[in-house]
Formats: sequence, structure tokens, C-alpha cells
Amino acid sequence: MILPSALTGTPPADTPVPVLLQRSLEALGLGAARLSPIWRNGARGLTFSVASGGVAAPIDFYAKWNPDAVGESLTQEAERLAWIQGRHPAPTVVDLILEGPEEVLLTRALPGESAVAPRWKADPDLALRALGTGLRRLHDLDPQDCPFDWGVEHRLRTAGLAAEPPGDAPSLDRLVLCQGDPCAPNTLLAADGSFLAHVDLGRHGVADRWADLAVMSMSLAWNFSGYDEATFWSAYGIEPEAHRIEYYRRLWDAT
Repeated sequence: MILPSALTGTPPADTPVPVLLQRSLEALGLGAARLSPIWRNGARGLTFSVASGGVAAPIDFYAKWNPDAVGESLTQEAERLAWIQGRHPAPTVVDLILEGPEEVLLTRALPGESAVAPRWKADPDLALRALGTGLRRLHDLDPQDCPFDWGVEHRLRTAGLAAEPPGDAPSLDRLVLCQGDPCAPNTLLAADGSFLAHVDLGRHGVADRWADLAVMSMSLAWNFSGYDEATFWSAYGIEPEAHRIEYYRRLWDAT
């Protein structure tokens, strides 16, 4: 979920490392690695960067910890990352550890930066072009053999909203492989500002492309200033359709 919240965001630098996460890293020979907290989600899950070479070393892994699988399942994310390998650029799973209700997911770092890193926020046109290009690249893949669903009925059923959906869904435009959490921070850019990869694919699945487009375009205002939204739409290659955008933003808020 990308809605601003007091529960989400960058946690304090002294945030304790969960015991299961520390034990998992030790079992992989990474017990002496430098860990830095970089994100806390609305389900109290934490993400740490991992530099196995110590204080001055570059980041080579990312470690996620969930207190339970309710809301943001790391098992589901690991399944989706494994499936998409070789089809679309995304992190590689190193290990998934399950103990009771807790989950730990370790992935290999990619050589890029989030689209909302300071250098790209200072050049929003470049970032928006990469965001549009990356989504189009994902959406142009063949969705027929994807086993994961992110369609309207699935999302309403999962959220327990079958009796009170957020209005009538618009007619289907085009089924695609959706990112599932298509906010700007979940796109990585290469050193030249081009699209590199998508991350945080725990909700990845087949759905109408407007499910991604509505939320990505909504996230622009939270992450950039002085930008022209038309740059994003032009890079993707479509004109915005207000009724589809409005519905899928309501669905996002509801689920």
C-alpha cells in the first residue's frame, strides 16, 4: 500500500533487527553484515539493506521481515519473483525462511536506484519516462501462462468486500501482467536514468492494465514536484481515461 501513513516510511536508524532475520543471516554466513533499516510497511514489516562486506561496502542484498503473513505475504512475493525470472527484470530470491507466523525474504540487490532517489527526483521528466517505459515493458508480456490473479473479483474477495465493491468496474480494456504495487519507489532506474527493474512484486498478477496505471499516476504527486504527468502517459503510450483511473484508485483504497 502506498498511502501515506504514520506506520509506514523509513524507520529510525537504531531500529532493532528482528531475531529471526538476524539468525537467518547468520545461517547464510552474513552474520557480520552491515544492516540498515530502509522501510516499514503498514503491516509492521521491515526491510533492511545488507552489505556483506561491512561498513564501507556496497549493498549486495535486501532482507525483508514480516511478523506474520497477513496483509503482505513474503511467501507470495517469493513465488512471484521466482516465476518472473527470465521474463522481466526483478530481484532474485536468495532464501525464504518461515518460522511460526514470521517470514524472512532475502533477495540479491540490483545495480540501480529507486525512481524517487534524490538524483531522479531532481529530474522528474527522466524519472517519469522510465516509470512509463517500465510499466509498458511489463504490460507487453504475454499474461496467458501467469498463475497469479490480481483482477477485481480476486481483490474484492481477498479483502472481504464482495458485498460492497467500490462501484461498478469499467469494461475490460486489456489484461496484462500487472506489477501490483505500482508506486514510483518500486521502480529501479539504471545509472543513465533508464528503466532497470521492478521490485516489491508481492501482488503481481493478471489484471486490467488500468489497475497499474491508475495507481502509478496517483503516486507521482506523492513523490515528485514540478513534473508534467503527460510525460508518464507519453512514455507508456496511452492517453489517460478518467473513468478507469477513478475506479481503480477507489479499488486501491478499498483493498
